[in-house]
This record gives sequence, structure tokens and C-alpha cells, in this order.
Amino acid sequence: MEKEINSIFDIKNKITELFGIKYPIIQGGMIWCSNHQLVAAVSNAGGLGLLGSGSMTPDELVSEIRKTKELTSKPFGVNIPLLYIHSDEVMNIIVNEGVKIVFTSAGNPKLWTSFLQEKGIKVAHVVSNSKFAQKADEAGVDAIVAEGFEAGGHNGFEETTTLTLISSVRRVTAKPVIAAGGISNGRAMLATMVLGADGVQIGSLFASSKESSAHENFKNEIIKANEGDTKLLLKKIVPVRLLNNKFSEEVFNAESAGKSREELSEILGKGRSKVGMFNGDIENGELEIGQVSALIDSIKPVKAIVDDIILEYKVARQQVNIERFNF
Repeated sequence: MEKEINSIFDIKNKITELFGIKYPIIQGGMIWCSNHQLVAAVSNAGGLGLLGSGSMTPDELVSEIRKTKELTSKPFGVNIPLLYIHSDEVMNIIVNEGVKIVFTSAGNPKLWTSFLQEKGIKVAHVVSNSKFAQKADEAGVDAIVAEGFEAGGHNGFEETTTLTLISSVRRVTAKPVIAAGGISNGRAMLATMVLGADGVQIGSLFASSKESSAHENFKNEIIKANEGDTKLLLKKIVPVRLLNNKFSEEVFNAESAGKSREELSEILGKGRSKVGMFNGDIENGELEIGQVSALIDSIKPVKAIVDDIILEYKVARQQVNIERFNF
């Protein structure tokens, strides 16, 4: 049956053409989860892997880029938070190491888009509202990632859900749009594309994969998560969606008590995400994960994840064409 489905639908669109990939599936460049093993596995499976440079020193990024190249000949990229203190050095590393795809976030896309494109590098920028989407369009980016409220990690202040955000962003730009937040299967992928997305970016599902560099303790907490087990917190600093644990409860209680930005920053301290996601302290660490964690029930290899998404997408698309709208 899979062979028959593959012969009926071939996923070729603006995103696959832009990045030179088989499927319009982008792996989120997550801190502490997105090392060379995960990135290469996603690219080899037909998607686009992204190194999460936000948790790497410049020297570590160089090493990870080179290790990724040893494991795959397929396209891959680097995710760069523009507020990262080493962003200038990282941009030069990108050019010197021959990386051809960059996803930027958490900052003004005008800062680096032209510089990168002049070097032959494709640029996508992550936004959480239509205003930022317009700015990214004006900056000349090649694609826009519309990341909704459901997503794990750093999020928008507006708390706009993914399905609403896709439609909102599509109204203000003709650029290729990549949907992010709450996507973990083929039916969700199809739904976002019906609304106008050209591809999807998936974080939580890949964070829990076999190849992810996240600690096994963190992966096990992801697959144990139920509905309501994540919260959007730290809104006075930068909104971030966290899995419930001792640390997130402390933050929630502090916010409910009206603590100041400075007091919240003191509670947050330094390196909390590494403590939880990489070192595996599931009580005292910051566990960044999306609402979709409630749908993740096992740790799978990346290839199995991608194959499952594509097969379900194609079956769902066929069912919709044949059954749902046959009137």
C-alpha cells in the first residue's frame, strides 16, 4: 500500500525546491537537542536538519558543522538566535564553513539577511505574529517560519495559536511559509498546508528521537507528558513553554505572586536549560517542550518518524480528496 501511495503523491513545492530537500519537513534548531547526529539523520531521511547554535560556543559550532558533513551529503542548516552574544562570529563561521541554509530568530532579520544572501545562503526567519512576518518580508528573507503558541521553548507574547498564525501570516506575505508549533504527524502537516503553509518545522518530536542529543531523562519525561503538562512562563523576561517540574512550579508561583523581572531572572539563574535538557536534572532544570508532547509516546529513530509523517500525510490527503469533499 505504501508503494501505491508514494506513486500517487510526490511532495514537491516551494520549500522542497528552495532548500533542495525531498520532503517539506524542517527540524527545529533546538538548544541542547540538535547536534550533528540528529541533524544528519533528519537530512538523510529527506527533511532539513538544523544545528541549534544557541547552545554552542563558536568552536563547538565549527566542530558540529564538520561532523554533520561527515554523516550526510544532504542539505542542512544552522539556527541562529540573533540576540546570541556570539552572533557576529557565528555568521563568519557559517560563511567560512560553507553552510548554505540559515534560520534566524529572536532579533531583527535586517541585520544579517542581505549579508548571508550575498554569500549564496538561503535565509528563513522565525516569527510569532503577522507584524514580524511583514518585517521579515521587507528584509528580503527567503522563507518565514510562523511559530504558534503551542511550540516549546521561546515563544511569542501574543499567544497566537499555530492555525490562526498561519492564516494571519499568509495574508501579509507571498513568501514561502513554514508552520511550527503543535505538529507531530502527517494529518497536522496536511492541515497546516491546507491553511497556506508550504512546509512544517517540527521540534518536540525530534527532541524525543533516538538521535537527539537531549538527555534520556528528558526524553522519558516528554513521552510521559499528558495534556496540560506544559505552561508558557517567564513572560516578564522572554516567554518560554516548559514542562511541569519543580523549577517551573517555582517560576509559576513567583509570577503569580507578582515578582519583578529582576526577581524572576534570579530564580532562572544561568544554564537552567542545560541542567534539565542536557544534563538530565528533571526537577531543577528548565525543560523546554511543546504542547504536542502529550501526543508523543515513544522514542523512535528519526527515519521512522519522518516515514510515519509522510505516509500519514499521503493517506490523509488521499482520504480527503476521495471521501471528504466528494460532493
